[in-house]
Amino acid sequence: MNKFIKASFTLIVLISLGGCKKFLDEELKTELAPTNTFTSTYGFEVGSAGLYALTRSEYNTFGEGGAFLHNGACPYEALQAATDIADVINSDASLMAFANLTLTPAERFVGSYWNWAYSLISSANLMLVYSEKNTNWDSPSDKVRFQAEARFFRAYAYRTLVYLYGDVPYVETILYDFKLNFTRTPKAEVLGHIVDDLKFAAENLPANPDQVKEGKVTKWAANHLLSEMYLMQGEYQLAEQAALSVINSGNYSLMKNRFGAGKDKPGDVFSDLFVENNQNRLKNGNRESIWVLQFEFNAIGGGTNSDDWTRRAWIPKYPDISGFVLADTLGGRGLAQLVPMKWWVGTNGTNALGNVAGIFEASDIRNSNYNIKRNWYYNNPNDAALNGKKASITEQTWFSTKSLFPTITKFFYGRAENLSLTGSYKDRMKFRLAETYLLLAEAYLGQNNPQKAADAVNEVRKRAGASTVTGAQMNMDFLLDERIRELAGEESRRFTLVRTNKLVDRVKAYNGAIRDKITSNNILWPIPQTIIDANRDAPFPQNPGYGR
Repeated sequence: MNKFIKASFTLIVLISLGGCKKFLDEELKTELAPTNTFTSTYGFEVGSAGLYALTRSEYNTFGEGGAFLHNGACPYEALQAATDIADVINSDASLMAFANLTLTPAERFVGSYWNWAYSLISSANLMLVYSEKNTNWDSPSDKVRFQAEARFFRAYAYRTLVYLYGDVPYVETILYDFKLNFTRTPKAEVLGHIVDDLKFAAENLPANPDQVKEGKVTKWAANHLLSEMYLMQGEYQLAEQAALSVINSGNYSLMKNRFGAGKDKPGDVFSDLFVENNQNRLKNGNRESIWVLQFEFNAIGGGTNSDDWTRRAWIPKYPDISGFVLADTLGGRGLAQLVPMKWWVGTNGTNALGNVAGIFEASDIRNSNYNIKRNWYYNNPNDAALNGKKASITEQTWFSTKSLFPTITKFFYGRAENLSLTGSYKDRMKFRLAETYLLLAEAYLGQNNPQKAADAVNEVRKRAGASTVTGAQMNMDFLLDERIRELAGEESRRFTLVRTNKLVDRVKAYNGAIRDKITSNNILWPIPQTIIDANRDAPFPQNPGYGR
């Protein structure tokens, strides 16, 4: 499988610079290649597994296992930097240009996200081309099922590209001729292709989530993503219909009672969602999950030490404080790449400067100490003077040393056998029903129906124990706050703010470090310079603000 994935990556490098017919025509007798893989249903299953692995590699960091795309710390956190939720203070060098708005076209993650997306597109296109050639199917429905999967992942990859770069070349097949004259397809046109792919996927992916393997996409995952893409198009009624199809399917429901591993331990239903082994539907009984990326510990096809460093990004460097030692109950080893901003998390229970209330009501379980840890206790058994006593969160520990601050616990992960683990090894809910309700609310706001938007948001708030809101209280800023309360760290915050046209406004309102620097030019990342340089036979304009 790894060989297949790496072959797919090689092919997208060729596609980026033009195709090569001789390479594609070689007969590889002892290696997995399209010509000897896509010859049966089993071969397409191998190819499908490659698509899922490539998708998970969005969270890869340094080059272990499948982590061949980023080779730097916390690439996913580049999508949280320079937004309204987190300060990036003296963090890993790979994040600082994003946080400080000093990006250049040569920046590492600017290129790696481009490569990741086109790698996934290349592999999806290979499956689509060879699905038309293959006649050896186990079942008559296999062909369209694999085509639906491939088109879902192609749409998912192009989603990232249009959010980050705007107009990008649209490629929907294998290119056999060497090509150095790509042009940038208008964003609106690419969005149209994304929608077409997702509509096909929704019509042809399995409808019963109880009859697919854990982590496999269904028509409901396609409709969830379709709702988001309709929102990006401004097609609010269609976005409403897509979201409602998921909500009203009868397959999913918000989890409202304690469940799964640890349900008899201290916690609440929101914290249960993020306990290890509680993410999946069949194994864990989580009926809120629509699509779950499989990073499970010590499992074939699961995670590696280089996968999903979100925990390390959000958890403070508490072992730096005398009296603390690494512990799985404290989330394992953190690097504090991202530090939550006071305006939303609040200073209650801390000794930090100011008296900031935050955006949570007292009754909101998403603000409980099970979900935002404010009470930290020294845990070094060899330090009798401190062990068991409460440690103070101060201005210094929060923003200078980044050793202790109010911390979202949904990414806590540690294992007693290796407390220095870097990867989380915990399955990750990519789409869950709570977000579908929030997409629905966004669709209603787009139709100037704040009361229906409030009704959708209230479904999420009632589960959290928060008060219901009225249409008079509902606007886009309230909805964006609600997405923080529910989805902080889970969503790609940059994507949300770009889609809602609120990135600049929210950064100016809440991100003091860059509020005077951000302009509309910062909405998009630069096009990687390597792409522009290679495309020598046709103009390939850079995004505004980044040079030629």
